[in-house]
Amino acid sequence: MNKPLAGALLAALLLGAGAAPLAAAAPVPQGQEAAPQAGPEAKAVTFAGTVALSNCSGSVVRGPDAAPTDPALVLSNGHCLESGFPGPGEVVVDQPSSRTFTLLNASGSGVGTLKASKIAYGTMTDTDLSLYELTSTYQQIEDSYGIRALELATAHPAAGAAITVASGYWKRTYSCDIDGFVHQLKEGRWTWKDSVRYTPECRTIGGTSGSPVIDDATGKVVAVNNTGNESGQECTDNNPCEVDESGEVTVREGINYAQQTYNMVPCIGAGSAIDLGREGCALPKP
Repeated sequence: MNKPLAGALLAALLLGAGAAPLAAAAPVPQGQEAAPQAGPEAKAVTFAGTVALSNCSGSVVRGPDAAPTDPALVLSNGHCLESGFPGPGEVVVDQPSSRTFTLLNASGSGVGTLKASKIAYGTMTDTDLSLYELTSTYQQIEDSYGIRALELATAHPAAGAAITVASGYWKRTYSCDIDGFVHQLKEGRWTWKDSVRYTPECRTIGGTSGSPVIDDATGKVVAVNNTGNESGQECTDNNPCEVDESGEVTVREGINYAQQTYNMVPCIGAGSAIDLGREGCALPKP
């Protein structure tokens, strides 16, 4: 994964870190990281609504039917949970949390602190995501900071779509296209399904874990950034491999990935409650 930065922040600040999920960030040569790229489409994507966690990135998100008075939700990765990486098959639901998040405005400046009331959902099985329920409603955040939550797309993204990965931790964006989709992405003990593969321009680094992947054309969140193959190894921690329907394994050194988010929208009910029994909800259950 684009690992959280505990124990590796100094190295990342001085040298940069290769995209990886689980272990401490490993230094890479200076200049290897991609600078933020600006294109006509990408200019519309800002940091507004993104957040910085203590070790990862995230964003305030809402489903299309969210009410202004609903508690706001923060999206990040399952491997960014303060309780540590969920094991294969493990699903975390409705666990108390007092975690805080720095809310960013369009230019990337921190404008306030948001606080969680609980981990509404978290897993690293089939996908790699976490959803925190906040003590603030969407309307309260908008009234206090003038920032609206990012909307979650409800449909499967398309190959070739222009996207921007917006990291609240680094206050940095990465622009590229969706190169395609991976039947199974295996990394260490974990397996993710129908993952998004970026074109090479999105060279995400440690701390970008949990960043929203935003469709440049719609401004909606289509995925959550989570991992990349750091050194060309096969299916090891920090080196995910692709497995197709026939079982053939492909390793793409330096390529990074994300987990789609459209499939979690049906799981969000009234009042931002995560209801895994709702029609259309396909997230793993405990």
